[in-house]
Amino acid sequence: MRGDASAPGAATVINAIATLQGSAFAVDLRTEATVELEEGSEKIEGKTDVDVDTTLIETCVARTLDRFGLEAGGRVETTTEIPPESGLKSSSAAANATVLATLDAVDETLEPLEATLVGVEAAREAGVTITGALDDAAASALGGVVLTDNSSDELLNREQFDRHVAVYVPDERAASASTDVERSKNVAPVVRRAFEMAREGDYADAMTTNGFAYCAALGRDASPAVDALAHVEGAGLSGTGPSFAAIGDRGSIKEVAKDWKRLKGKVLTLETDNRGASTNSGTR
Repeated sequence: MRGDASAPGAATVINAIATLQGSAFAVDLRTEATVELEEGSEKIEGKTDVDVDTTLIETCVARTLDRFGLEAGGRVETTTEIPPESGLKSSSAAANATVLATLDAVDETLEPLEATLVGVEAAREAGVTITGALDDAAASALGGVVLTDNSSDELLNREQFDRHVAVYVPDERAASASTDVERSKNVAPVVRRAFEMAREGDYADAMTTNGFAYCAALGRDASPAVDALAHVEGAGLSGTGPSFAAIGDRGSIKEVAKDWKRLKGKVLTLETDNRGASTNSGTR
């Protein structure tokens, strides 16, 4: 039994660590997952093309099989365009792609949000998330831009989001689960206001406000965002970093990318993704 699926990465509008309410939008970097299952086998072995632990994708296969009372072992392999531990939601993309590939392999379906929540629970179990990251997972699964309440695993809103995007990825990695949560909670009043901006559709100001708040809380240099704001209305830290994202039109994003290329690291020019996760046959 074999299944294949893919899911996009995402960037942050509101990081949910401070208040458990978050917002994110999908970007056109994808993770591909292939699952091969064998009845009578018990062990699930994971493999990736980047240096990350495979516990998450193995757990996603197991929890998806559990939903249908199925017992099988086998292999799951992911390949990705998303830089790992960069704040671009590589774990959420891997989880979503793996859950859908497993469903494809066993010829079962779940509603998109249900499938997303299987991955969210697997991420909590694997210890790769602080809040459950429903905001990141839902953006990756559904495409567009989403707002969520991670305390209740509730999707508050999802809409189409058409923007050009620049991403600056410094030469470092930062695991979300190692973030200073208590210090992040100190900026909760600012993050709550930013979340209200997002609820009103002002995603540019929301991501900018959120980004400066978390840079201050986590001791990160906000200069990339300051430089970007010379050209675009919205720029900020993605997740807990180290990446920064900026949104705008094609011309303004080219200018941001030109400035960021003077920095050490990688600069990506992307577009938002409204397709979300899907199997290779096109099923969500």
